[in-house]
Amino acid sequence: MKIFSVNDLRQIDQDTIRKENISSLELMERAATAVVREIVSQYQRNKHICIFGGPGNNGGDALAVARLLLVEGYNPEIYLFKTTTLSNDCESNLERLKNEYPDSQLFEITNKFNPPKLTSQTLVIDGIFGTGMTKVLTGGYTALVKYINESDAFVISIDVPTGLTCGWDQYNEARHIINANITYTFQYPKLPFFFRENAPYVGHWKVLNIGLQPDPATNNSSRTYCVEKEDAALLLKSRDKFADKKTFGHALLTGGRFGMVGAITLAAKAAMHSGVGLTTVHAPKCAYNILQTSIPEAIYEKDEDDMECSHIQLHNKYKALGIGPGMGHGSKPSICLRDLLTSDINIPVVFDADALRIMAINRELLDVLPYHSILTPHKDEFEDLFDSMIDSDSHRFQQAILMAKTYNIIIVLKGAHTAIASPSGELYLNNSGNNGMATAGSGDVLTGIITSLLAQGYEPINAAVLGVHLHGLAGDIAAAESSPEAITAQDIIACLGKAFRKLRL
Repeated sequence: MKIFSVNDLRQIDQDTIRKENISSLELMERAATAVVREIVSQYQRNKHICIFGGPGNNGGDALAVARLLLVEGYNPEIYLFKTTTLSNDCESNLERLKNEYPDSQLFEITNKFNPPKLTSQTLVIDGIFGTGMTKVLTGGYTALVKYINESDAFVISIDVPTGLTCGWDQYNEARHIINANITYTFQYPKLPFFFRENAPYVGHWKVLNIGLQPDPATNNSSRTYCVEKEDAALLLKSRDKFADKKTFGHALLTGGRFGMVGAITLAAKAAMHSGVGLTTVHAPKCAYNILQTSIPEAIYEKDEDDMECSHIQLHNKYKALGIGPGMGHGSKPSICLRDLLTSDINIPVVFDADALRIMAINRELLDVLPYHSILTPHKDEFEDLFDSMIDSDSHRFQQAILMAKTYNIIIVLKGAHTAIASPSGELYLNNSGNNGMATAGSGDVLTGIITSLLAQGYEPINAAVLGVHLHGLAGDIAAAESSPEAITAQDIIACLGKAFRKLRL
């Protein structure tokens, strides 16, 4: 699913209006109907509802929602702030509301405002300002936002929370943004929904389909995507009935040291559960008993050193390499990685964990990374790698796009919405997974999954996008079967089969 800029979204509205030969008011009615459908499914008709609308089209949405709730038998209080001239569609919805429900609780605010009492039993519907915000909210609206935020009311925002700007370079003041519990947005998610700094404002968000139809030119203007189940399913390859294990590739995973063999073990288990035909684990001698006992399906390749990885040699039989989990970043692993990167690597590589730490210490290694290597840092590792002290996901994601282009690599920036930045400038924001996956070994599992997909012949960007989504989907299944608090890395591995099956349905 594409993520569009505000200007593109306006154009998509116009594309749809032209294609369907409808008016902007009819499109607004469609959006309001989708919101009301959600409200009716959750709240009884005696619910205390306060609707706040502004003078623009977001206010028009709010007025249409108010009228449709009246049709459904609700009796909302409606507050329309006429601080400037109303937009045409807002004006039209106001007149229709007055004509059809002259006795409704409608309050048109032009100057003094006596706010309603908001309690924990109140549902607030925020339609004050939408995607058109390009600067920090000012004036009396800041007092209204403060009043709503300090109440115990449950808040639903229409399209975006009031005060939240929707571009890459955001101009937000936390005190002047509605703190929504739920945001119902239309057709496409908005970019700021994926930034951790905006979580207190957006709350839980849900995309409502209102049948928007972008023209090809508008559709192709965006290079940012939200990866959902349907998108990941399209990447999944079929498996030949007459295939053998060599058909599905041979993955090599390298890592582990004394006391940290579990990390490479988890990566190897994840690879084996992600469709690869053969898996070899290169690890120090101290890992032998653990690996042979815990993963009898894997081939063990011993390092020359007893306690940590010191040297690795690639053979033609390997189709992909994953390196770093539990490896350590002392002198021997560092030499091992340096020697590897200065050799002739002709297979795709995933660099994770300690491999990234070694690169952060020796940044010149970034210049010799193989073409389309996949790096899988979390936030702190990313900042260490690229010497970037960044205080927001908005800037962090932009930096990931820049670094992916600069070094011709794929960056998998792990987080609540893991971001995959491609060398050609695309950004894929994942929409599977849950906070139970913030657990030891989860990243090692992801390394195993992506390495497995690479060994099976997936293109690196597809392996990264599909691997991240499968990882999150397996985590969602694990959470549903127990709870987020109970998830371990091995639970994610155990649910990979169900994740694959869910994508194939």
